[in-house]
Amino acid sequence: MGKQGTTTTADYIDYDRVMNVANKLIKEPKTKLIGTYLIIAVNTGLRSGDILSLTYEDLQGDKLTITEQKTNKNKIIALNDSIKAIIPASATGSPFITNKGSVITNQHLNRLLKDVFAKESKTLNISSHSFRKSFGRRVYTNNGESENALVYLSELYNHTSVAVTRVYLGIRQEELNNIYLNL
Repeated sequence: MGKQGTTTTADYIDYDRVMNVANKLIKEPKTKLIGTYLIIAVNTGLRSGDILSLTYEDLQGDKLTITEQKTNKNKIIALNDSIKAIIPASATGSPFITNKGSVITNQHLNRLLKDVFAKESKTLNISSHSFRKSFGRRVYTNNGESENALVYLSELYNHTSVAVTRVYLGIRQEELNNIYLNL
C-alpha cells in the first residue's frame, strides 16, 4: 500500500538481476551509493525512507534494529552476508551522502534507479519501492510460493492480512495472466 488506502504501482525486478547490477555499481565510487541502496533494499524489504535514514553504525553487526517511519513499529532484521560484505567495519555516518554533502532525496534516488534499470523502465514502473517488492517476491519464491510465505511476508510488511500482501506482490494478477498464456 502507498498512501493510506491506496495501492502502490511500483513493479518488482528479479532479485538476481538487482543483485548483479548492485554488485557492479558498488565497485565504482560514482555509483557506490546506489549499489549500497539496492543491496540493503532487496535484502531487508525496508521502505526507502527507513533505508536512507540508516548509518554505517546501524549496519555493523549481525542485526539491525529500526523503528519504521511509516508505522512507528519496531523491527529487528538479521543482516545477511550480502549486506555485511558492503559495510566497512570502521565507517561512520550515512552511506547515502551525495556529492553535495547531504543524504540523497527519495526523488533523486528514483531518478537514478530509473536510469540504472533503463531497460526495465521501458515496460515497468521502477521506483525505490520496487526493491521492497523484489524482496517479497524472492521470499515468496524461496519458500515454495506457499501460503506460509505470504503469512510471514504479511507480518514483515505489517500488512493487515495475507490478502493485502498477495495484491501488493501482484501474485493474483500474475496467476490470472498465466491462465491465458498457458492455453
